[in-house]
Amino acid sequence: MRYEETALRYLPDLTAHRRALHRIPERGNQEWETKQYLLDCLVRCRPDELTEMLDTGIRCVFRGNGSKGAIAFRADMDALPVEEPEGCPFGSVHPGRMHACGHDGHMAMLLTLAQFLSEHRNLPRDVVLIFQPAEETTGGADRMVKAGALLNPEVCEIYGLHMMPDVPLGTIACVKGPIMASTCEIDVRFDGQASHGAAPHLGRDAILASAYFLTELQSIISRRIDPAERAVVTIGHMEAGRIRNTLADEAKLEGIVRTYSNDVFDKIEVLIRSLISGIEAGFDVRGTLTKHVYYPCTCNDAAAFERVRRTAGERFAEAVPRMTAEDFSYYQLACPGAFAFLGCKDERYGQPLHSPLFGFDEHALVYGLALYAGLIFEED
Repeated sequence: MRYEETALRYLPDLTAHRRALHRIPERGNQEWETKQYLLDCLVRCRPDELTEMLDTGIRCVFRGNGSKGAIAFRADMDALPVEEPEGCPFGSVHPGRMHACGHDGHMAMLLTLAQFLSEHRNLPRDVVLIFQPAEETTGGADRMVKAGALLNPEVCEIYGLHMMPDVPLGTIACVKGPIMASTCEIDVRFDGQASHGAAPHLGRDAILASAYFLTELQSIISRRIDPAERAVVTIGHMEAGRIRNTLADEAKLEGIVRTYSNDVFDKIEVLIRSLISGIEAGFDVRGTLTKHVYYPCTCNDAAAFERVRRTAGERFAEAVPRMTAEDFSYYQLACPGAFAFLGCKDERYGQPLHSPLFGFDEHALVYGLALYAGLIFEED
C-alpha cells in the first residue's frame, strides 16, 4: 500500500492510544472515560467539527475542498464483560471488563487518522470520523445513523475495519457482498395450563408444545429455505416446568437466527410465526415470539469493495464470510460502504475474539491506518 511508510511513522501514536484505551474498557452506552480520552485527543487535532452524540458517541469532521464526495470511517468503543488475566503491562484497570474484541485498536486507528488529517489539510473531500458506542450490546450504529452521523456533510461512502486473529498480520481481507451475517436474538414462549400429570386432559402442556416447536423449527432451514442460502437457527436455552408430576403451564426458549440475506431473515421470521400459530391451534396454547437485538447482514457494496481491494494492493486477500454479526450493517443500509478484516495473527498472537487471551501486535494498526489514508487520497 502506498501509505504504509507514512503510516509506520505513526506507530508510536497508534501504540500509545491503543494501550491507553485498553486500560479503561467500558460496556456499551457507558463509555464515559473512553469518550473523554477520545475528546481530549481529538481537540488537539483541530477538526472543523467535533460533536458529541448519543451521550457517549463522537462525530469528528475534517472539511476538504469538495472535489469528491464525503467519506466516513467508523470505530466502535465498547468492551466486553471479560476478566483480563494478570500479566499485561497495560492491562484493564476495570475488573471484569476487557477490550477482548479489538475495539481499542479500532479507536486507535481513527484517533491517529485524525492526527494524520490535521497534518495533511489539503483534503480532496470531507472526512467524517465516527466513534460509536454499544456495538456489542444494543446496536449503537442504528441510533448514530438516526441521529444524523452521516449527514452534513452527506456521506457518500463509509468504511470500517475489524481486528481478526485468524487472518495473517498485515492482511486486509474483504469480499464483495455479504461478509458477516444478520443476527437476531429471539425468545419464544408458550403459555398453557397446569394440571396433575395423572390427568393431562385437564391441562394444556407447554412442554409438549415447545418440544414440537423445537423439532419442527429446524425443518424451516432444511425444507423451506433454498440450500444455496446459508442460514442458521439455534435454540441455546430452554426452561419449562417446575415439578415432575404437573403439566407445565409455560415454556421459554431463547435462541438466535443468522443468515447472509436480510430477505431470507424476513422469510424465516414469517415461517417461525406461522409455526407458532400452528402450534397454538394444535395444542391449545398461546405462543409469542419476541425479537431483541437485530443486526442486518453486513453486505459490502461492489464499488466500495473494489476501492478496498485496489487500495490494499498486495495486502489484499479474499475474505471468507462469517456467521458472526456486526452493526456496521446499519451504516451500509444508509449509504454504500465496505467492511474488512484487519489481520493480526502472528507467532505470538492468535487467540480468538472475545477470549480473555486475545491480543495483537500494534504493528497491525499501521496497515489499517495506511488503508484509511489511501481511501481518502488515492485516485479512483
